Amino acid sequence: MKKKVCNLRQMLIVICGLAAVGCKPEAVAVQEASYEVLTVKPTERTLMSTYSATIRGRQDIDIYPQVGGFLTQVCVKEGELVKRGQTLFVIDQVGYQAALNTAEANMTAAEAALATAQLTYDSKQELFRQNVISEFDLNTAKNALSAAKAQLAQAKAQVVNARNNLSYTVVKSPSDGVVGTIPYRVGTLVGSAMPEPLTTVSDNSTMYVYFSMTENQLLELIRQYGSKEEALKNMPEIELVLNDKSTYGEKGKIESISGVINRSTGTVSLRAAFPNTKGLLHSGGTGNVVVPTTFSGCYAIPQNATFEIQDKVFVYKVVDGKAQSAPVKVTRVNGGLEYVVNEGLNEGDVIVAEGVGLLREGTPIRAKQNEEKK
Repeated sequence: MKKKVCNLRQMLIVICGLAAVGCKPEAVAVQEASYEVLTVKPTERTLMSTYSATIRGRQDIDIYPQVGGFLTQVCVKEGELVKRGQTLFVIDQVGYQAALNTAEANMTAAEAALATAQLTYDSKQELFRQNVISEFDLNTAKNALSAAKAQLAQAKAQVVNARNNLSYTVVKSPSDGVVGTIPYRVGTLVGSAMPEPLTTVSDNSTMYVYFSMTENQLLELIRQYGSKEEALKNMPEIELVLNDKSTYGEKGKIESISGVINRSTGTVSLRAAFPNTKGLLHSGGTGNVVVPTTFSGCYAIPQNATFEIQDKVFVYKVVDGKAQSAPVKVTRVNGGLEYVVNEGLNEGDVIVAEGVGLLREGTPIRAKQNEEKK
């Protein structure tokens, strides 16, 4: 009986052992995913930076009268092309012509008085040599002659002043250009102290486009070219996008960079010149300038090869076959589809170029066959 019990126990142990072996789970094979990777190599990219701009004529000259009076003629129309020296307005000349006539008459009288004083002095000299008159009489005649000369000089100056005032009644254009708004009409009383100019003449053959950069952008520009002077010499031509979003047909050149940073805005002003052969640009207009910046020997990576954590940009480097996150400093180019890496990568580094949002630190990386990006 005891022997049967022993055999039964042994059979149960064997059965349980076999059952345990049969229930042991099989090892699950870990599948290693494949990813596109990119080897970092130097390349060249162009960054297009856009800045708000205002358009001005090469010369915007406000025309103010130098003398007062009633407008008697308006000789031009708004928007008319004028030449240097062309008459724009005429101010009532009657009073100024009368003043000139009076000054000329006074000059004639002064000339006659001088001639009389000269005769008197010559006569006094002869009498003095003959001891007929005293030295006092001779000096008195000499002083009268000097006074007559001074009065003639004063009369001549008055003639010049009166003639100038008369000429100022004809207001002429100081340069070639286009006539702006004319707020005054014939019969209006005008003067040099008036708050608004008679008009503005804009030289629109070449237009000046003004825009601003931040201090950091200026510093980056200077570092790139070495100095402001070298930047002005070597910067490429820029484009102008007009207010209707169309691109102006001719390119411009940056001519000057202000040497003073505006303390209230923290920006520096730049001026570019654009030809205006077709007259499409008008003084007072607005637009945007597009300034290209070329990065040579830089490292460019696609935007989807990066991920952000708390405003910091990271990539996954492939180190010993595993993903290793690395922070990078970047500049957006190509509309944000690409980044130029300023810091964080070196030539020859291999990074994951897709699916970085699903990776974790230490994830095994196998490059896709024949699909590594160059």
